[in-house]
Amino acid sequence: MIVCIAEKPSVARDIARIIGANTQHQGYMEGNGYQVTWTFGHLCTLKEPHDYTPMWKTWSLSALPMIPQRFGIKLIEQDSIKKQFAIIEKLMQAADGIVNCGDAGQEGELIQRWVMQKAQAKCPVKRLWISSMTDEAIREGFQQLKDQQDYQPLYLAGLSRAIGDWLLGMNATRLYTLKYGQNRQVLSIGRVQTPTLALIVNRQKEIDNFKPEPYWVLATVYRDTTFTATSGKFTSKEEGEKAFKTIDGKPIVITKVEKKEGKESPKPLYDLTSLQVDCNRKYGLSAEQTLNLIQSLYEHKLTTYPRVDTQFLPDDVYPKCPQTMNGLFQTKFAGKAPYAELVRKLGGKPLKKTKKIFDNSKVTDHHAIIPTGVIPNGLSDLEYKVYDLIARRFIAAFYPDCKYSTTTVLGDIDGIEFKATGKEILDAGWREVYLEERGERREERDISEGSENTENTDEERTLPTFVKGESGEHKPTLTEKMTTPPPYYTEASLLRAMETAGKFVEDEELRSALKENGIGRPSSRAGIIETLFKRNYIRRERKRLVATETGIQLIDIIHEELLKSCELTGIWEKKLRDIEHKKYEPAQFIDELKEQVTQIVNQVLADNSNRHVTTMVNKEKKKK
Repeated sequence: MIVCIAEKPSVARDIARIIGANTQHQGYMEGNGYQVTWTFGHLCTLKEPHDYTPMWKTWSLSALPMIPQRFGIKLIEQDSIKKQFAIIEKLMQAADGIVNCGDAGQEGELIQRWVMQKAQAKCPVKRLWISSMTDEAIREGFQQLKDQQDYQPLYLAGLSRAIGDWLLGMNATRLYTLKYGQNRQVLSIGRVQTPTLALIVNRQKEIDNFKPEPYWVLATVYRDTTFTATSGKFTSKEEGEKAFKTIDGKPIVITKVEKKEGKESPKPLYDLTSLQVDCNRKYGLSAEQTLNLIQSLYEHKLTTYPRVDTQFLPDDVYPKCPQTMNGLFQTKFAGKAPYAELVRKLGGKPLKKTKKIFDNSKVTDHHAIIPTGVIPNGLSDLEYKVYDLIARRFIAAFYPDCKYSTTTVLGDIDGIEFKATGKEILDAGWREVYLEERGERREERDISEGSENTENTDEERTLPTFVKGESGEHKPTLTEKMTTPPPYYTEASLLRAMETAGKFVEDEELRSALKENGIGRPSSRAGIIETLFKRNYIRRERKRLVATETGIQLIDIIHEELLKSCELTGIWEKKLRDIEHKKYEPAQFIDELKEQVTQIVNQVLADNSNRHVTTMVNKEKKKK
């Protein structure tokens, strides 16, 4: 008998139906030579400190650092888990073979490997590796089962991550709580959590310490067009007024009219982070809400695997794209077919195949998030919004570039140069996919606060026709403005900062390169942000993420850069990726972390200052 183990009951039911295991039993289904059972996410976890030695049960500085000789796993203490594990264990010990049908990612690999280890399974194991939950994908996956050994590096990366988080989290949390928490509150420290909090705290300090300074901008209106002085802003009013007097009453002479044509490629397909960013900017959804919604769409077979960090497709997906387009063509919501006309315009010729969409070298375990072509039915409003973003991004990828012309007009008034620019869309190309929804989304597109929203606003300004040498009267203005602080982080901008280890990057290609050293995995970042809320280290003010007094004091008290540096945490993350790709040894990663944890413990124990966190979490909650 072959035992198949999935990550949740709903997935197990789909798999059982496809492979013919239709007889229901307690905790599993059976038929056609298969038994299909399931976990509920994690059934096992790494042992806690007291499981290794009784002396680690009590929190004590003298017991630190806690470094087990060998890490072990245990069942999570929960009756439903114990009951289901007993069923799994019995099936696995009698099995002729096992098919690991866990989520096709690092966490999914770890979940099922731990269960198989705990159940002491001895039979051969195959791996089902699929990128969508459609019937076709499941059938294909079972026809092309992989050897479990092929995914050993993935498991070792997941195991190294779990052990690394245990070593740093368990030791640093006890260390800081006992040394600086005055035994009145737990100060939670984490490998990704603490650098993320540091990003928010440091940005907040920049804002709090910012002193606005006045500056003056010289501009003039000629033929209903605003021209701005190219010399930049004036830092003193006197300078500005002097320039204003120079041009007042004198004609403007147009010295240059330049028109340049350009092209704008479609935006890359979605990975999880870019989808979470757009959902936060456009709809105010938290990273966790978006992850839950896209997971639901995946489980309902409507979109592909969500926990991905690539924005490309492999070549073998290309032949399936027309079928996906056909599904979108037939899709209807509230009696309307929102994609039919858009897909029709691509019909009659092969879909374009470019390296900007299809690139095997940019795809590892999974590809970008795209629709599966299965026609949606009964979606909630929020599920529809997320699905619509993915569907339009997929359709737009196959549209031609947007063609535009940029006009630059220079004028001179008594030796002072002025400039006006305008942009005109010549051929909307891929932007046509978004034209029909522009009206209803205009407000949604810009609901995030502050200048961190670097998305194009789709606003174009067409200038009148100017001719070199023409001149005329104009209306000059001198406007006083104030410098502004950097914006507070929103979840959208924080996700981007985590992705690029705190570096602010607009360029897509450079951002993609920095992903290697981002902090946290795409699938874990939402959970990290939620943990900061639960610990009361941050709070929401509308869309802003604001650090609490406890969060600020915690970061202030940490002098060890290893604990709060995005860059150093990004280096750890890169090493974990390298383990996954067989470029780095797991043992070396763990040994380095053991050394770093020991170093941190010694540094803190040697601290004779009277630093401590004075703000109580409970006090802050009452204040709210």
